[in-house]
Amino acid sequence: MQPIQQEQVQQLLQSFQNKRVYLHLEMTTGAYASHRDKSKLTASVFTKNTVIQYSHGTIAGNGPYRIGLKTEDGWVYAEGLTHWDEQEVNQLIIAGHDQQGKLMVCLMLSESPF
Repeated sequence: MQPIQQEQVQQLLQSFQNKRVYLHLEMTTGAYASHRDKSKLTASVFTKNTVIQYSHGTIAGNGPYRIGLKTEDGWVYAEGLTHWDEQEVNQLIIAGHDQQGKLMVCLMLSESPF
């Protein structure tokens, strides 16, 4: 993965617009954070192979970045994004890592299931 290049990611988001695509979205504050420190709250979100179609996708911020995908019925939103990777099989992987390099958030789009 490489640091986000906002213009390139924006172009790729636009390439998926108005298509039925598969979404993978996950976020965690550290699945085992409360195991080591009971004062820490563990939070997470996970969805995989959810089919969406969005009419507008945008990346914003100065790093870490946020991405919003406007669907017919609402929005899909991810914040804290730092890195990206374009796969050869029409996949876009965007992730956010903390200062220690641990994955905190991931948003992936694909024309085929993950």
